[in-house]
Amino acid sequence: MAMVFPGTTPAAAQTFVPAPAAPAPQVSRAFAGLFRDTATDFRGLASKDHLTVLAVGALVAAAAHGMDRQTTTTLSNPRAGFLAGGETLGSARFQLGGALAAFAVGHAIGNAKVAAVGADLVRANIVSQTLTGAVKFAARRERPDGTEFSFPSGHTSVTFATATVLQRHFGWKAGVPAYAMASYVAASRIHDKRHFLSDVAFGAAIGVVSGWTTVTIGQGQARMTVAPIATPGGGGIGFIWTGQ
Repeated sequence: MAMVFPGTTPAAAQTFVPAPAAPAPQVSRAFAGLFRDTATDFRGLASKDHLTVLAVGALVAAAAHGMDRQTTTTLSNPRAGFLAGGETLGSARFQLGGALAAFAVGHAIGNAKVAAVGADLVRANIVSQTLTGAVKFAARRERPDGTEFSFPSGHTSVTFATATVLQRHFGWKAGVPAYAMASYVAASRIHDKRHFLSDVAFGAAIGVVSGWTTVTIGQGQARMTVAPIATPGGGGIGFIWTGQ
């Protein structure tokens, strides 16, 4: 817009151009970037730490194999009906939907922290589901209910991935309840006769690795690994110190 002041000629007129408005957050562009970052996450799976966790998970799953039937009998008892909610909480639809919602809300309100957590959750979901699917098709293990693709548990892997991302971002105040919820989901899959103890053990390991590989922030130099453990007639979660 040109404005001419008194005492000036048009040639000396000053031209004022409005400053361009600040661009709004581009969720679509940021979402496209997730896939580039996820490709990097898959390449990072070959690190020593990640392979160590997967090896621990495989050993625990092998140790738990002999207790599969007994654990299924114990947890499928009608008195364990409180475990039924794990089917919904651990579903890929619920977990990925929550991750995408956090990612979109973070961008919509301009909160970089929320957006970063959402992005890491989405990436962890993609990595865990991809790894789980690949192992399922390779193993083709029969489920307790007679259907296919029991090993490993996808519900367990994705919820442990979510728990790991939350712990890495917010520390153990968020990590403890998140891992407790993931353990609840794992137990529910045995209760529903959809998985054996060994299935959820290795699924947990996949989830931890998936969460690790997507989060690049540090939580100090101390290193602690979460891994599934097998116990007589059941299982649990172990916290393993891996040094500085």
